[in-house]
Amino acid sequence: MEIDHFDPRLKDKFIQRYDNLFLATRHCNGAKGDTWPTRAEQALGLRFLNSCAEQDYGKHIFEDPETHRLVGVTHAGRYHIRMLDLNADHLVAERGERAKIRTLLTRLAFMLKRGRSEAKAVELIAALRRQVEEMMPTFADLPKDRTG
Repeated sequence: MEIDHFDPRLKDKFIQRYDNLFLATRHCNGAKGDTWPTRAEQALGLRFLNSCAEQDYGKHIFEDPETHRLVGVTHAGRYHIRMLDLNADHLVAERGERAKIRTLLTRLAFMLKRGRSEAKAVELIAALRRQVEEMMPTFADLPKDRTG
């Protein structure tokens, strides 16, 4: 993770203001660079989503539950995904792995039997839950009426 400047155009002390700094992966920070939408692009609704001030998922961005690719449903969401390369293969793979682990955890919790192995299974579940929590946050699933 790296510290990224939300608006790289700010000058002097304003660029280092707390509300202009946030965590970003090296990949996303590198993809964004010092890019900022032009006035013409902004007039079309193209902008970066400010993760410190708004939730980007559930309104602008959804995750396709089958492919784990992100889908922008607003101009800002599509711009954000494209400019930060949020559907890069490694990010899609991580979202897929996160979904797989969550599914396994849910199923395993219902299949546990009483016995000596229960304590080990509970320990495994706890470890996997901690690992999943360290991964990227869950995006809301793309509504079924938007998949086709």
